Amino acid sequence: MSTDPEAGGGDAHAHGGVRHTHAHGHSAHAHDFHVPDLPEAVDIFDTILRDGSQQEGLSLTVDDKLRVAEQLDHLGVTYIEGGWPGANPKDVEFFERAKKELTLGTATLVAFGSTRRAGVRPEHDAVLANLRDAGAPVACIVAKSWDRHVAEALRTSLDEAVAMVADSVRYLREHDLRVFLDAEHFFDGYRGNPDFALSVLAAAEEAGAEALVLCDTNGGSLPDDIGDAVSEVRARTSAQLGIHCHNDTGCAVANSLVAVQAGVTQVQGCINGYGERAGNTDLSAAIPNLSLKLRIRTIPADRLERLTPVAHHIAELVNIAPDPQQPYVGSSVFAHKGGLHASAVARSADLYEHVEPNLVGNGTRVVVSEMAGRSTLSMKAAELGLELDGEVIGRVLDELKHLEHEGYHFEVADGSLELLLRRATGWVADYFTVESFRVITDHGERADADEATPSVTDSMAGVMTEATVKVHVGSERIVAVAEGNGPVNALDGALRAAIGSRFPALDHIHLTDYRVRVLDTGRGTGAVTRVLVDTTDGQRTWTTIGVSENIIEASWQALYDSIVFGLLHAT
Repeated sequence: MSTDPEAGGGDAHAHGGVRHTHAHGHSAHAHDFHVPDLPEAVDIFDTILRDGSQQEGLSLTVDDKLRVAEQLDHLGVTYIEGGWPGANPKDVEFFERAKKELTLGTATLVAFGSTRRAGVRPEHDAVLANLRDAGAPVACIVAKSWDRHVAEALRTSLDEAVAMVADSVRYLREHDLRVFLDAEHFFDGYRGNPDFALSVLAAAEEAGAEALVLCDTNGGSLPDDIGDAVSEVRARTSAQLGIHCHNDTGCAVANSLVAVQAGVTQVQGCINGYGERAGNTDLSAAIPNLSLKLRIRTIPADRLERLTPVAHHIAELVNIAPDPQQPYVGSSVFAHKGGLHASAVARSADLYEHVEPNLVGNGTRVVVSEMAGRSTLSMKAAELGLELDGEVIGRVLDELKHLEHEGYHFEVADGSLELLLRRATGWVADYFTVESFRVITDHGERADADEATPSVTDSMAGVMTEATVKVHVGSERIVAVAEGNGPVNALDGALRAAIGSRFPALDHIHLTDYRVRVLDTGRGTGAVTRVLVDTTDGQRTWTTIGVSENIIEASWQALYDSIVFGLLHAT
């Protein structure tokens, strides 16, 4: 690393198959740090399989990790950090299986580890040996760049900390690995002791590190902090610079963009922003911001439309519900609820949509509620392929506002809303008609319960729910009974027992979630309840709603709509 503040600033250098160019030209900019010309391209480095997996409640099997890696490669990221080989049996198995089972088309697999231990020669260090043998062509090693961590965590001298970096990089390069250095706590270290933080980077570069990744490990930096520090480092090195931000201030994406504007050409983070505490830079937002706003190449241009489906697919794999308000890829971010908004979007979408949703694989949605106007309902009907004239629209609007006043909430119940609109056209759900239903809950003590010391578990074990439904399919009257672990489960079982043989599509329709909200807690047990049921057929998911003072009646309404909607779209 040169101490000449202009050194390397005008060099063009290639990394990861992408050419990055940095020039000295200044442009009008709100910040006072040095701003080179924007790079032509930025490498995207996803760390879900390592850093993202540190999120509370997120746990991936080896099969999950392989499937997530396939999705990231399908999206077209540059690097996939697979984990820390040797750190645990799961990561050991992942790298072994990756050699045989993971075929990457665009991405390069990266193994993560640390520098050698203090006082240990590189050839005797187990972590470096595991990186050497992992089978990944790139090793990303973490090093302390904050002097406090060297003293308090490593408990060694600053000189030894720098030597640990140089020795480790040199050893891995001698074994034909490409090496990235993650400078942990760089921005805290740079504020406290810039000479030491910069000396860590210099040692890595001189030993052959290809990329120097500046980490905001505590996530406490703001954009100006990032920009100033990156600009200083950019002026001192010709190595590729990377940025790795955590989101503890809510600025991870902004910090990453500012870092790119200051000279960074590798952005690390996670699709959906997973990670411990507040998470990592959300690449689902960073990628389109770089590609669509700053016109910088990230993933292949023809794959940007895969962003939303990949983000949602990965959310399913990690078993965390997608955030509907997540920028670019959330289900609500191109949804329009207010009548004036929806009317304006119908005339010109860019009045309320900052990019075309299809560019990132998302789509415009019209959300209908009591705030809707005629134009909103007309757009929603057109979206569903329904033709409603002005008179019908007026009737539907009046009914909608009346129902929402009673407690219905159609903007979150797309299935029930579609059925409401279809019924307004004269459509009738004639799959089956319901004569009656009944639910009985019996409570009896277990025969083996300890009478002297009854427990909550003992008392609950004796609860049994039975449901009976009487329906007509055509001219046939059917009575079916089923038991369940609650009234909704029992009703669902009884209805399926009654009509399942007539409608084989029901085999693929499954309830996935059941939610209850009490709307007027002041009325105690007589309060109105709202029930939402989520259902899927494996291809699509829909939500239906029921509202009543009787929770079982509300549940039946939502359950009935969920089955009817599924049968409608299965035929």
